[in-house]
Amino acid sequence: MSPMPGGAARRPLLPFDGWIAGLGTTSGTRVVLGHWHRSPFGPFSDVMIERADGERLLLAPTRATADFVGDTYTFDTVRVVPVDVDVAADTWTVRAGPLDLRFTVGRRGPLGSLLRAVPGALARRPAWSALTDRPARLLLPGVRTRGSTGAGRREWYGARDLRPIRTASATFEGTDLGTVAPVAPPVRFGFGSAPRNPALTRITTTIALEPE
Repeated sequence: MSPMPGGAARRPLLPFDGWIAGLGTTSGTRVVLGHWHRSPFGPFSDVMIERADGERLLLAPTRATADFVGDTYTFDTVRVVPVDVDVAADTWTVRAGPLDLRFTVGRRGPLGSLLRAVPGALARRPAWSALTDRPARLLLPGVRTRGSTGAGRREWYGARDLRPIRTASATFEGTDLGTVAPVAPPVRFGFGSAPRNPALTRITTTIALEPE
């Protein structure tokens, strides 16, 4: 790895492109799904769960993705399990080890329409995420578009679409989690939370590793 001018080491940048769904349930469990079309690991999906008692759980499909996500964010428990996501029109069905989740999304609002106009090349730029961080905090309390994660890593989010999650049903280890509810209290996996109002977000994420 060649040094940057002034002797500073270059931080490897890893891009992820896909969707993040964040929702709460009436039982108090909150769920964040990452559904990645493109990533350094190829296409994959993972699920972060914070239960009503505060336990933070990661469900990931391979040891490599579990190790990477587990090193980037904070969890009490990590499980390697099959994670399957099926999308049919506005209905998403997720099966991830002990979790069965089904949710439907509604029509995008003005903010979603505005985000759809953001070019992909711009959304991938960390400078764009830095510019949008303050507006995002004002419009979507709890949300941040940049920050420091675990293991000395930094992360930038570039949103490109936003649709509300209207309905949801879920079970965990056979126990009914109830229906859709706000993401409250905020999840505590990393430096920010999913939007309080359940939503599906088209996202480009860039993670900077520690300098080599």
